[in-house]
Amino acid sequence: MIEAKAKPARRVAATVAARLLDWWRLARRDLPFRAAPGRAPDPYAVWISEVMLQQTTVAAAAPRIGAFLARWPDAAALAAAPLDDVLAQWAGLGYYARARNLHACAREIVARHGGAIPREEAALLKLPGVGAYTAAAIAAIAFGARTAAVDGNVERVVARLHAVETPMPAAKRELRSLAMALVPADAPGDFAQAMMDLGATVCTPRAPGCPVCPLATDCRARAAGAPERFPVRAAKKARPLRRGAAFVLVRADGAVLLRRRPESGLLGGMSEPPGTPWSADFDPRSAEDFAPCATRWRACGEVRHVFTHFELALDVRVAPAPGDCRPAPGSRFVTPGELETSALPSVMRKALAAAGIAFQAGRASR
Repeated sequence: MIEAKAKPARRVAATVAARLLDWWRLARRDLPFRAAPGRAPDPYAVWISEVMLQQTTVAAAAPRIGAFLARWPDAAALAAAPLDDVLAQWAGLGYYARARNLHACAREIVARHGGAIPREEAALLKLPGVGAYTAAAIAAIAFGARTAAVDGNVERVVARLHAVETPMPAAKRELRSLAMALVPADAPGDFAQAMMDLGATVCTPRAPGCPVCPLATDCRARAAGAPERFPVRAAKKARPLRRGAAFVLVRADGAVLLRRRPESGLLGGMSEPPGTPWSADFDPRSAEDFAPCATRWRACGEVRHVFTHFELALDVRVAPAPGDCRPAPGSRFVTPGELETSALPSVMRKALAAAGIAFQAGRASR
């Protein structure tokens, strides 16, 4: 009885995979970091692009991926690069631990794997910053391993296809199992990219394009008339607010005082103007205790930035640097020419902009 049920299920999975692949070979996105049809993918390019695309849109990441690959075309080149250069190249993409992990990962690939990206999913999972999705994507796309690369797009497609009622994130294991059952043995890399493209361009979070979807006839969510209800989401918790102050000290030649954040933790190794700790009970009256020097600071507004687990409100203050100002250890004045290419996270660029520092055409100015 079990075998009798298994055979139809396998036939349905094979039909779904075949329809999806037929659609993708005509509708695939022409992305600059992808291998052209009929050409073997570059495992290094697959790895870099998959990491850079996490938590970032294709539109934002695609040109950055091209620039990254042009500057560091293989793991050996990336491993030899200074971390500061990698962080500066990453600036603006967010989730900066990804950049630090890329650099550490490249060094391990050179030291332990002779500069070649490992083929096996288990070996990939041992590399710094490589999780289940990234390992599966590399193994499938670059090496043809039959494994399911399940990101947010794929979770949405599978949740709708099967009308999975389990709320996220508890449904993740179930969705991975259902996705794995669909992966064909003969083209797992194409299938992985097809699922990603379907989720990104047709099975979108809002207003999905069900009439043009190659899987519409098998989609239980569409049959129920409620595709947008899936994947089911648990109620969101309120994001807490933290506050702090940033002090933008500007020298007469336009140089700005920056310091380097600790290597570990949020925005690790990135640059920032000196400031206070960030906390829920921030007291603006004592903020200047953390200023880089005693001078007359001018308030120039508040900037806000949303991180994964909290929202930040930064009180920005600016002042000209006194002649006797001496940077604290770990801080230095960065010239306008250097500032544009510094490893500044988005929130700190917002703070500098609020203080009147403009980033234009490869240089910063006041």
